[in-house]
Amino acid sequence: MPKILIVEDDTTFNNMLLQFLKRNNYDAIPTFSIKEALEELDSNSFDIILSDLRLPDRDGLALLSILKQQNKSIPFVLMTAYADVKTAVKAMKIGAADYISKPFVPEEALLVLQKILSSDKKQERSVQKEDKIPSDKSDFYWGKGIASIKLKKHIDLVAPTPLSVLITGENGTGKEVAAKTIHKKSNRSNLPFVAVDCGAIPKDIAGSEFFGHVKGSFTGAINDKIGCFEAANTGTLFLDEIGNLSYENQVLLLRAIQERKIKPIGSNKEIDINIRLICATNENLKKAVANGTFREDLYHRINEFSVSIPALRERKEDIEAFSYLFLEQAAAQLNKEVTKISKEALLALIQYQWPGNLRELQNYIKRATLLSLEDNIDISCLPDEITSFNEEQESSDLGLRDEVERKAIVDALAMTNGNKTRAAEILGISRKTMYNKITQYHL
Repeated sequence: MPKILIVEDDTTFNNMLLQFLKRNNYDAIPTFSIKEALEELDSNSFDIILSDLRLPDRDGLALLSILKQQNKSIPFVLMTAYADVKTAVKAMKIGAADYISKPFVPEEALLVLQKILSSDKKQERSVQKEDKIPSDKSDFYWGKGIASIKLKKHIDLVAPTPLSVLITGENGTGKEVAAKTIHKKSNRSNLPFVAVDCGAIPKDIAGSEFFGHVKGSFTGAINDKIGCFEAANTGTLFLDEIGNLSYENQVLLLRAIQERKIKPIGSNKEIDINIRLICATNENLKKAVANGTFREDLYHRINEFSVSIPALRERKEDIEAFSYLFLEQAAAQLNKEVTKISKEALLALIQYQWPGNLRELQNYIKRATLLSLEDNIDISCLPDEITSFNEEQESSDLGLRDEVERKAIVDALAMTNGNKTRAAEILGISRKTMYNKITQYHL
């Protein structure tokens, strides 16, 4: 049973954490200061340290620094009600394994703990000689908001199974990244991952793309070709934008999935296939089935489990973290010393609706990084689409009135699990205004 050291001076919250961890099969020891924590560490071994940022004798970062000086490499998770990315980034640079924001979200805490324990097991198996915390840079950052936690939970749940997965979401939300993550977390992770854009396949050559062909089977077939099904055999086949397939090609696909056999064009030889199928679409396939443009039997074959990726406008509590992540990547790529985003620029990013989702945010952050002449991204570095939208929001009191305004506030509070300060930041209003609105609407 994993053993966790809790360092939290709030007695009520400490006890709540203790009971929560025990219910989820963790052995936890409570302490209330850095002094008590160090005494426990001298006499016991722990798998993870869960520490508050604000402590009576010093702060959590000081405890982390002490542990580093003592060469104690226990994974350290910081808990902070101030949940600003700068504190989290500072903690990670010092050596924290992760952080958890308050108000406390149980699902987030469990995911963080499971991820750390899983990383430790992988490190032990690989017998790494370097005394470093394993890097997750190859993994995609999913965010820490409620919608993001739910998304990651679904991915972690379905990945180890053999179920066919249908990923839905708008353009730019990261559907292919989700598919690759499912593959990476599956028991086929070391086998082929083949991605195919169904929207880019001409109708008349889809059979060749899927199943391959033999030389001379049709005009232009000057060599044998292996199709994507055979290329992905034993691994994972990802069919992106599957809703763009013609009805005739849907029939071909259905037959291959049902029979688990394919026959290259011009060949008499059948090939057995063993693949994990993941499909993605930005269309409403249920509506396409109702309209008769997508086969219902194929829909059920590819949709044994569905994963819906929320739009970025539905994950506004994650925009700050995503912005800093993309800034770090852009600065490294462009060889620029840009490390900060101004408050005004960040508010503009949060208030914008992001029709292009994460892809659009990444592109704008890269552009702003290039334009920045200092060490931070100022609002002047952002394009007119974002700044003009921000001005329109401000001039119309965020464009919210009566029931529309009430709903936006309710949604923001739900997003932040009742954190009024964070909800106010998401909406771009002051804390005082937020409290006034809550009173006005009897929330």
